[in-house]
Amino acid sequence: MVDHNLLQRKKLFLFDLDGTLYLGNRLFEGVRELLSAIRARGGQYRFLTNNSSRSVEAYVEKFTRLGVATEAADFLTSVDVLIHYLREHGGEDRRYYVCGTESMKSQLRAAGFTVAERREDANALLMGFDTELTFQKLEDACILLGQGIPYLATNPDWVCPTAYGFVPDCGSVCEMLWRATSRRPIVIGKPEPLMPQLAMLEASVSAQETLLVGDRIYTDIASGANAGIDTLLVLSGETKEEDLPTADPQPTFVLPDVAALLNILES
Repeated sequence: MVDHNLLQRKKLFLFDLDGTLYLGNRLFEGVRELLSAIRARGGQYRFLTNNSSRSVEAYVEKFTRLGVATEAADFLTSVDVLIHYLREHGGEDRRYYVCGTESMKSQLRAAGFTVAERREDANALLMGFDTELTFQKLEDACILLGQGIPYLATNPDWVCPTAYGFVPDCGSVCEMLWRATSRRPIVIGKPEPLMPQLAMLEASVSAQETLLVGDRIYTDIASGANAGIDTLLVLSGETKEEDLPTADPQPTFVLPDVAALLNILES
């Protein structure tokens, strides 16, 4: 039984993107109306994504194409969180070999970090969702990991949903590297609590007043649980109803999609 009153008291809504608000270039039913309803109630929302392959500006453009007006401040990506983490842990002086897109590299450079194009010049390795991945990058990563250098990854997602199915995400590539090198990365994005924590800090909203909405148990729901906030699992993406009995952690709420959340907020 979904507690309508508890959901209606939330002031900050943290939304995953792929599989939660849209799939490919198809915006899910009720998304525009839901965002408008949250603002009309005096609430706030942020979009949290583990996808490191695109910049915030690219997401603003995508939402514009989907007919939803947004601004850069509405988004928090795993690269944003990675940059925060590196600054907090003295990472400015390292030279990073990046298994990630040119967009990810550009964001790191813009934040003042050194990106090494040659493995010989690197003393740390960063892994992201690399839609431009080559075998040379994998070979370079294995050589660097064999040298014992620091190793961080933006996210542990096994797959990224698309309009035609799933493709390997950062977590799958990290698993492949583990098989080859026995090295596992420090993971920065969801399921770690840092991303929702930064969103709450920026919005000046407490954990009790926040709801994280996503379609994946092991990233979205786990991140919310680790941050001490209520979670809403939508069954519009990766997780299906038959997965719920063994889900760990269990979500606070389960709904078929975000349109159902809209109905609750407007009831």
